[in-house]
Amino acid sequence: MSFLKTMASLAVGFAAAKGIDKFQSLGGGAGLASSMKSAAASGNIGNHIGALLVRMQVPGGADGLKDNVKWLGDKARATGDSAMMGIAGLMAALGGAQWAGSGNAKDILNAMGDGTPPGATLEAQSRLLIRAMIQAAKADGAIDAGERAHIMEVLGDATPAERAYVEGEMDRPVDIEALVAETGSYQRTAVYAVSVITANVLNPAEIAYLDRLAAALHLGQAARQRIHKAMRLPQVLS
Repeated sequence: MSFLKTMASLAVGFAAAKGIDKFQSLGGGAGLASSMKSAAASGNIGNHIGALLVRMQVPGGADGLKDNVKWLGDKARATGDSAMMGIAGLMAALGGAQWAGSGNAKDILNAMGDGTPPGATLEAQSRLLIRAMIQAAKADGAIDAGERAHIMEVLGDATPAERAYVEGEMDRPVDIEALVAETGSYQRTAVYAVSVITANVLNPAEIAYLDRLAAALHLGQAARQRIHKAMRLPQVLS
């Protein structure tokens, strides 16, 4: 596969492991869920989310969602609504990071789904964003064994090296300072935005994690507000 595709599949894996209802309380689905007012959304989630991405002005919109889901590995694509929610959450996060001034988020969005093998720079950025997503998911403790097994099943198309990287990150202690030390100034908004995907925006411990991460990244309130607004999430709570 590639680390870029593994990053996208990981977003799907979290949605599948948590279940759609629970994922919709996390950053990757909370804004999308609150914006889908129609009761019919659960019956045709792809069309509803696609239309929402268009209204959110996420680059690619509905067509981008379809293209990205097609681009996923077989295991991730087979999760159905989880694939739609996971990819939509990732697209919304990267769109928010782009809106907040991240050029590399735009590059990642453009690379997702276009079938072009990513270069070394995008692969390195994808590894960093994988780390950020997993760190945020562990902010209130750990990823339990059942969730971990489900995530790794969704990553079934990944190479042994990609799977080993994800498993290693799941075993790594939460360390904001180490994450930030590897984050370039041009990557700050993307690292924060993808962290929001797997954080529970209703959990005080995970909100506190995002606050600490933003402070360590020297990410100002204005940039955070732009990301939250783009993801249809509550504005910064601290």
